[in-house]
Amino acid sequence: MKRYQLSGFADEAGRSIETQINALKALGWCQLSARGIDGTNIHDLSEDDFERVASAVEEAGIEVVEFGSLIGSWSKSIHSDFDLTLGEVERCIPRMQRLGTKIVRVMSYAQEPWGEEQYVAERVRRLSEVVSRFSDAGITVAHENCMNYGGFSSAHTLELVEKVEGMKLIFDTGNPVFQRDRSHSDPQPWQDAYAFYEAVRELVVHVHVKDCLNPVRDGVEPEYTFPGEGQGQVERIMKDLLGRGYSGSIAIEPHVATVFHAQESEVDWRQCYESFVHYGRAFESLLGDCVK
Repeated sequence: MKRYQLSGFADEAGRSIETQINALKALGWCQLSARGIDGTNIHDLSEDDFERVASAVEEAGIEVVEFGSLIGSWSKSIHSDFDLTLGEVERCIPRMQRLGTKIVRVMSYAQEPWGEEQYVAERVRRLSEVVSRFSDAGITVAHENCMNYGGFSSAHTLELVEKVEGMKLIFDTGNPVFQRDRSHSDPQPWQDAYAFYEAVRELVVHVHVKDCLNPVRDGVEPEYTFPGEGQGQVERIMKDLLGRGYSGSIAIEPHVATVFHAQESEVDWRQCYESFVHYGRAFESLLGDCVK
């Protein structure tokens, strides 16, 4: 009997909540990983716009299983005003409670240039306050292994978990593929997705799925692929995950048609919608092979 549920960052299918709902329904899915709506993160929408989104997902029978927040994201410096972060937290909490959402995705702020001071104590201080506020509201904070301090390596992620009480993890299958393993001395290899997953899997409460190939060089966007066609070891990870009785949600984040942070003028939204649905079906097929 299937215990896991499938979700997706449907802002990669379309900007409007209506289009996002349609994409999920085309797949027969009833869970949304909420991030951008009409180009704005869900915690930054106006109150009227948020209420419209909340009503739309409720009427459609869609459960919002996570907020893909911008809290401590890869685009934010550890030197930024912490009040900006706390404002995001305080906007998230009532909205997540309104929707019954239990997981918020956070990061550990942008990576400083390798070899320079990383301000770990300040990252830990900020994350500890973030976790405390969400925990008091009954919400789980899950750190994602993206282009942030915790994404330097599995060891860096585990360091944060050890120092930030109550923080759990989101594992993204594709993110290790385009990051150097900073737990190694030079020359630092690309991270190994399965090795990263294996090191942190006991703390994973939510999973993001994308796949890609190692970049041709540092600082260049990788080539994103359909699940199982890149170096994210998606099938191997899913087999282990499901074999261990994972009962959380698995969210697709394709990046195949467009990268989330691409410029609006670069996006063909019809292609994005079709690609999102195609990706979801391909992932379902891969999962079917995993449980045979």
